[in-house]
Amino acid sequence: QVQLAESGGGSVQNGGSLTLSCAASTSNFRYLRMAWFRQAPGKEREGVAGVTRDGLTNYADSVKGRFTISRDNSKNNLDLRMKSLKPEDTAMYYCAAENVQTSNTILLLRPQQYRYWGKGTQVTVSS
Repeated sequence: QVQLAESGGGSVQNGGSLTLSCAASTSNFRYLRMAWFRQAPGKEREGVAGVTRDGLTNYADSVKGRFTISRDNSKNNLDLRMKSLKPEDTAMYYCAAENVQTSNTILLLRPQQYRYWGKGTQVTVSS
């Protein structure tokens, strides 16, 4: 069982920056593939960024060049650094984890590929 807790959400203006963090309560963090998802009201949950246990990453086209995912296996922590935020980035952001491994980075952004989820942290970008 993996428990995930997100933090770092908040309200920023258009063009601002935020860093989200996800703390994982597991001794096997280094073996997990991890990802960030988001869901806006009335929309489906979408993959934002993911990272395999080997450090391979994938990003949604809408965030490439603006968001950076990183993991710290020594701290059981996953970060999402977000810059140049836009109003359309407004959503609840979720951390997800899965211990079934894959090197297929396309799968990193599919929510059905993850069993473990945090409760989310809200990001609001005002224009």
